[in-house]
Amino acid sequence: MENFPDDVLIRILSEVSAEELVLVCRLVCSQWKNIIDGFDLWQTKCMQDGFMETEGETEPTNWRTVYFLNKRKRNLLKNNSGEEEFDYWEDLNYGGDGWKIEELPGDNGNDFPLEGIEKYFATSFEYAARSDAGCLYELCVQLLSDNKDIITEYKSEMITIPQFSDASWNQINHTFSGYGPGVRFIRFQHGGQDSVFWKGWYGVRVTNSSVTIQP
Repeated sequence: MENFPDDVLIRILSEVSAEELVLVCRLVCSQWKNIIDGFDLWQTKCMQDGFMETEGETEPTNWRTVYFLNKRKRNLLKNNSGEEEFDYWEDLNYGGDGWKIEELPGDNGNDFPLEGIEKYFATSFEYAARSDAGCLYELCVQLLSDNKDIITEYKSEMITIPQFSDASWNQINHTFSGYGPGVRFIRFQHGGQDSVFWKGWYGVRVTNSSVTIQP
């Protein structure tokens, strides 16, 4: 196959799994090795699998890294919408009647905009609100070392949703970058309360939380 032009081989090899490309095909000959170590093949595979969106305006210099990171991207938070009750979560500050898991849309609430999300965590007095009760919400995410020392952190301001809102779901997000080596753990904390101090679960509602590693 040494007579095949590179662009034809790229089209053929782009249909091979990434693992086979690196572990098997790369050892066939110098031409295949150069193609698999190069730019165009992995850019093609990223395009085929829809991994072309990147943060910022700079095009990646290593499309192979982009491909493998996207292929293995997953939510590092377990039980992010309460389907397993309170498994994998720790209540750090118990107030009022504590936390409760409810079925969407809940009283005076709205359905979640993504399919497959059927439950949420509801806070007591003590990230959608009920339409009849205002609420407060805050988020803190920390990148930690081996010894659980804080390398860097993000802490939101206290977010206020007024009483008698339309109960729509809101999203808060943050991207860490340039934090250097040594991150071994991620601590994710969030919570809130209602602002009218009614007994029961009238506080902020949270679901579908996620922590992912981006290329």
